[in-house]
Amino acid sequence: MDAKIAIVLHAGSDGHEGLARAFHSLVYAKELKEHGADVRLIFDGAGTQWLAQFHRSDSEHVQGLGLLFEQLKSQGVVYEVCDYCAGAFGVKEDLQARDEPLVAEYMDHPSIAGLVSDGYQIWIL
Repeated sequence: MDAKIAIVLHAGSDGHEGLARAFHSLVYAKELKEHGADVRLIFDGAGTQWLAQFHRSDSEHVQGLGLLFEQLKSQGVVYEVCDYCAGAFGVKEDLQARDEPLVAEYMDHPSIAGLVSDGYQIWIL
């Protein structure tokens, strides 16, 4: 597979819908990567909360997502976090302490135009 896919997770960590969107963003990334696609995960908006939740949640489901995310990183899936939104949703300091890749390319957000210019299809969950 010669696809380039950027999956943008906007859903926050509150409620079943957010959990489902986070789960599916990781599952889609895993399947695409296993089939040879170039996959990027972008945590944006309320989705920036997930990286903090992976490390501090008591929820079995969220801990499972964290383990899946670690697998994706070890498989070479590239990810980035919106710098502005991490601050707006109160997780920036936690993410900075973990050396997460905060990105501020366009108006303090990741550049969607840059990804499209690089040939990525954008999927937003």
